[in-house]
Parts: sequence; structure tokens; C-alpha cells
Amino acid sequence: MKFTNGYWMIRDGVDALYAREAYELAADATTESLNVLAPTSVVRGRYDTLNLPTFNVDITTPAEGVIRVRAEHWQGATEYPGFPLNADKPGSRDYVTVRADGNGDGEVGVNGADVTLTTGGLTAKVVKGAPWNLAFLDGDGKVLTESAGKSLARFNLGAGANVTAQPVGEFGVSMDGSAHDESDVFTAIQLHLSVGEDVYGLGERFGAYVKNGQSVDIWNEDGGTASEQGYKDIPFYMTSNGYGVLVNNRGHVSFEIGSENTEAVQFSVPGEAIDFCVIYGPTPKQILDRYTKLVGRPANVPAWSYGLWLTTSFTTKYDEATINSFIDGMAERDIPLAAFHYDCYWMREFHWCDFEWDKRFFGDIESTLKRLHEDKGLHICAWINPYIGQRGEMFKEGRDKGYLVRKPNGEVWQTDFWQAGMGLVDFTNPAACEWFKDKVKVLLNQGVDAIKTDFGERIPRDVVWYDGSPKLSMHNWYTQLYNQAVFEAIEETYGKGNACLYARSATVGGQQQPVHWGGDCESTFNGMAQSLRAGLSLTSSGFGFWSHDIGGFEGAFPDPAVYKRWVAFGMLGSHSRLHGSTVYRVPWLFDEEDEKNGVALVPGQTAVDVVREFTKLKLELMPYVYQLGLQPHVNGTPVMRSMFVEFPDDPACRTLDRQYMFGPSMLVAPVFTYSGEVSYYLPDGVWTNWLTGEKAQGGWRKETHGYDSIPLWARDGSVIVTNPGETKPDRVYGENALVSVFVDDVETAEAVITEIDGSAVTFTARRTPAGIEVASSDGRPFRARLGASGDIVDVPDGSVML
Repeated sequence: MKFTNGYWMIRDGVDALYAREAYELAADATTESLNVLAPTSVVRGRYDTLNLPTFNVDITTPAEGVIRVRAEHWQGATEYPGFPLNADKPGSRDYVTVRADGNGDGEVGVNGADVTLTTGGLTAKVVKGAPWNLAFLDGDGKVLTESAGKSLARFNLGAGANVTAQPVGEFGVSMDGSAHDESDVFTAIQLHLSVGEDVYGLGERFGAYVKNGQSVDIWNEDGGTASEQGYKDIPFYMTSNGYGVLVNNRGHVSFEIGSENTEAVQFSVPGEAIDFCVIYGPTPKQILDRYTKLVGRPANVPAWSYGLWLTTSFTTKYDEATINSFIDGMAERDIPLAAFHYDCYWMREFHWCDFEWDKRFFGDIESTLKRLHEDKGLHICAWINPYIGQRGEMFKEGRDKGYLVRKPNGEVWQTDFWQAGMGLVDFTNPAACEWFKDKVKVLLNQGVDAIKTDFGERIPRDVVWYDGSPKLSMHNWYTQLYNQAVFEAIEETYGKGNACLYARSATVGGQQQPVHWGGDCESTFNGMAQSLRAGLSLTSSGFGFWSHDIGGFEGAFPDPAVYKRWVAFGMLGSHSRLHGSTVYRVPWLFDEEDEKNGVALVPGQTAVDVVREFTKLKLELMPYVYQLGLQPHVNGTPVMRSMFVEFPDDPACRTLDRQYMFGPSMLVAPVFTYSGEVSYYLPDGVWTNWLTGEKAQGGWRKETHGYDSIPLWARDGSVIVTNPGETKPDRVYGENALVSVFVDDVETAEAVITEIDGSAVTFTARRTPAGIEVASSDGRPFRARLGASGDIVDVPDGSVML
């Protein structure tokens, strides 16, 4: 949200108050906090204190390496709730130092004196006097960022502003000073950007991965992937300068990233106070470690979920015979499936979401799901949403028990948008949560293993919540309560580590309930690229797992070329699902489409061949993938991550958003062209092509690939353990393992492989005068090779010299 008119002037109808000096400073070692009184003009004498607005600024540390700032104009105004934070108790934390004037604690009274709070290598420093300055420094005293000059502000849009109602999701101040219906008062702060400093994160964003120059509103919307809106808006960003920022507000947060002031990130919130945390790294992985420790780590997901998922697609017609034809068709073509998903129409039309199977097509669902489990070896997922159509009995039950959101006049809030007369479950009501969880558990007890929690973005404003939450604070927060309730139902049924969602919307905290997918993308190369950019932004925002609709969602009949390129990309990631809107996504339909259009089917290049090849490649990589999937829960490092997150010191990696790292050891560069041409960058060092065995030094490359190929490179210093020929994602990974060693310019490397039962084995590679020694930590037998194409050697006694 922009409040100024250029650098010098304010927009019409907007009044601004800026913190102008640090007038009073105090440091308290007992509470490990600083307090600053910041008047909105410079005080030269006592007479200046009359009629003078001020900011009260509290500076604390909730956790090591994290500094929290809360700045308030009026302390009796409406409280806008923040997110649950995992804060340590103050008083005895050895990582915190509070100083006043450099030599003790207490009040500071001389201009030029300062107070500091230091935690985990991060220091907040305020100097008494004018101009206003709150600086954040690293352990060497380098300023990471600062709020300086006219940067902490309170904007009043009521003075001559036209405050009128506008459609949901539209915010901002126009050039004539008019505001929308959210608030007539906003509090904002600007944090300085250094020359060349890049900004990343802010949740699922489909534009450029580097956020500089963008305006971003944290307000979840169902806007598709070709828009500036997002399904998973996260008020957290990190920068190439070694720190991250979380704005601790559940509602609408508006960011101007070098867009209003080209030298700063500005963020603003409605109301009289702003609350944010600065999180020190200095590396991106360290920032994510501290951030996810603060807001909650991602849960572990079941091993089976890493395999290939196939769905019915959205508006397609399907019944048990259709489903059997898909599942049997994949098996006949030697394409291993791990999960099958029933999308919306497992329920009767006009009844969504009443949790009742449509008996016209699924008469004995328990027997069907049991057969798919036992005879086909599949896990099952079913679609739901939090909207309750009035046609089903569940609406009447929810209405009568008070479990649906109500309007201020006491009526149930209803709309015909999506489902006729639908209501909305009020997840702020504990009884409503348990009611909804019980409905989910009925599905689970019928044989469903995972739940696709669709929607959660279309949340009305003018409603009354059971717990009295401020109405605008619930728009983004609703999805967390919804997903959390469903995730709890699965955990309570199957146990921790065995719960899996397939969720579309999220806010801060949503990373704790994986998995999330990227929403409704176009079935084009642009849609594919948008999805990747969104995934890189989301995994730079604390989310450890991410997926997308392979082949794209929208479109009459997706181009087979796009489908095949997307398959290669989609199988080299966290979670892999074939899903679409009006067309089934089984691969033989795309080969039939090629034939219909006169395109010759070349062996190895057909859609069936491509899906088979890359599905088996991912299953082969499962020892590596499963180990990657344990890291988000341990330290917040995502399975897929941007080149910047993995190589923050390489300037060339800072803007790359058409390639990514699949864990620390494998680089993937999807192909976004019909011709197969692709340009990508290898960071400095030796790399080995996983598919061909070619070795290359770092630098830019331009290549042409067939549909059965993709740039996939192994990093020097890696030991990658695989299970060649495997057809299941959930097996014993260290059994009959193939250990591929990449040690061209390093002396040692290792790989820890953890089994589903928690046991682990370490495979090490060590350069010696006699060659490269490869060994298992427990002496178990394995197979080994140098690189990706070296001769495979059997190692029956747990150690070999290559």
C-alpha cells in the first residue's frame, strides 16, 4: 500500500505522523527488553511535549537470533492478533545481552547515548536523539538493515479521505487519497535495503522470484497462477543481506519492496500498532532454521506420499469402472502408482461438502477402497472443502448446532457462489472443529489415507466469529484453523508422521501441516514456469514440501509437449501428482491426441514412455528423497530449494528462477520450450550429469533435450544412494543399495540414509593414496560406483576401494 506521492509529498487525503527522535530510552535486563519513546517531532523544550503524538516501541527477543519490535501509537486501540510464536522465557537466557549507554542497564538520558539488545549474533541498537534510528547489526557491527529518518509512521486516511466499501481483496490508497473499507488508520515501517540487496519469500508468489520492485498484499485469494494474487500469502521475507523479517499480523499486510521507496522494504498494517521480528542467519538455511523454529516446523510425511499420485481430475465424469480403467491402465503400461485421488464428484452435486459418497456411482465404497489398498497396493486421497452446501444434511446439522459462521444479525452467512446456499464452518468454535474432524474420520475409517483440503481463501468480512476474532484478521487465518483440524484428524487416526494433506491455501503456521500444492495453473509453458517460481518463493518462506498439477490444471486439452516436459519437472520434486480440470491426466490420452493431430509417436518419447521413465527415476532416488524429507522437521530446510538458498555466495544464483536444487546434491533445470532448448547455470565446481555421466565445470550451458531427458546434475562432494529398479516409494532403502560417489575435488563425502522405522546407516567416501574407499557404517553389503556411469562393484563386506 502506497501512502506517499513521490519522495517529497504525501497523497491527498492522507495525514502522516513519523517517529522523529528517540526521546527516552530504557533497558531492562530482567525482562531482557528495550523501550523507546519516540515523539513525532523533535522535542526542544517541555512546551514541545504538549499536543504531541508519540510511538511506544518495545524491543524484545523471543528466541535466539530473533529480535521482536512492537511499535504503538495508541495502546488502547483494537488489537490485531499475531501468530503463535515459540518463544523462550526471558530472565536466564545466556544468549541475550541488554546494555544501556554501553556500560550498564537502566534509563539513558544524554543525546548520543544508546541502548542495545543482542541475541545470537543479532543486535538491535537505538541512539538517543534525532533523527529516529533503529538499527539491526550483525556480530561484526555491520548494519544489516535499519529504520531511519521518516520510516516509522502512522497514516490517517480519514482527513478528507473517501472511505468507501470495495470488493473483497482490494486494498490501497488511490492517488486522490481514497481508502478502501478496511481501516482509516494504518501503521507502517520501512527497513532499509543496501545497494544490490535482493528480497525473497512472501509465500506463494507467481511473479519473479526476486521481489524487488513489487507490491505484495498478504491476502489469500483464488486468483490462479497468472496473477499477482496468491493462495498462500506469508508475511515473511528474507534478503541476501543475511536476515529475514516476519510481520506478526494475521490480517492484511501490505508490502512495498523497493517500490514506494526504492531504498527500503515498507510494510503496513491496519490499526495503531505494528509488530515484527527480525531473524538473523546469516545464511538462508540458518534464517529458515530460526524462522521455522519460531513459527513451527513442518511435520514429517509418510514415505508412500513421495510416489506418483493420479487423480480423477476436477469436472470429469467418473465412476468405479473409470477409476479401475485408469489404475489398471497404468499397471499394464508398467507405470507404478502410489496414490489415487478422488476429486470433487465422489460427492453428489449440490451437496459439497457433506462427506457422503454418491451412491449412484459408489455403492460399496468400503469394499472398493479395501480392494484398492490390498489388491492394488494404493493409498487413497479424497477431496473436501470447508463450505457446506444447504442441499446436504450436514448443513442443517451445522446450522442447528451453531457450527456455521453467522452474520451480525444472527442469520447463518450463506452464498450461492460455488455451492448453492452454502455456509462456512466456524473453526474458531472448538465444538465445530471436533464435529468437522469426526466427519473426516468417517472417511479415514472407510479407507481414505490423505485429504485434499481445497479452498479456504474465500472468507467473508462482515460476519461474526464464535471466539470474537476481529473480522479482518480471520481472512488469512481461517485456512490455518481449517487445515489444522483436518491434519489433527488424520494424525489422531494414523499417528504422527503418517498424516498428509494436499492443501491449497495457507498462512504462517501452515507449513506444519504438509503437503501444499500450487493451485490452478494454466496448461502452458508459462503456467509451468509460474508454478516453479511460486514453489521457490513458498519454500523460501518456511514450507518444506511443495507440489503442483503436472501438465497444468486449466485448458481444454493440454498440449502433449507441455505435459511431457512437465512430467520430467514434476517427478523431480517433493510430491508428484497428475491432475487437471476437464481432461483426465492419464498419459495414453496424450499419445492419442498426438496421433489425432498427425504427430508421429517416437519410441522413448511418448507420454507413456516419459511418465514411466521419470516415475521410476524418482522411485530409484527414494533413499535420497526420503532423507531430504526428514530435514524440514529438523531444521526447516526444504526438499526443493532455490539456487540462492543453496548457493547464497554465488552472485549468479541470486536471480535464477527457472532451475532449482533438489536437495543439496542434485540440480534440476526444467525445459520450458517445444524445441527442447534450455539454458541454465552450474555453480563453480565439478558436476556430473546423472543421466549421461558427463562431467562439466561450473558455468552457463545451453542444450537441447528430448522428452526423455532433462538437465539433472550431481554435485561434487556428494554420495547419492539409490534403489535401481524399485517400484515402491516405501521400502527398506539401505537394502541392496547402489552408492554413487562424486569426489572429484573433495577429500571426503557421506550420505546418511534413514529407514522408515528410524534406523539409519551412513555411507562414506574417502580419498586415499590407494584410491577412493567407500564403506557402510554398519558393515552391511551394498553396491558402489564412481560417478553416475562408472562400473558397479558388489561390496559384500561393507567396504571397498574404487
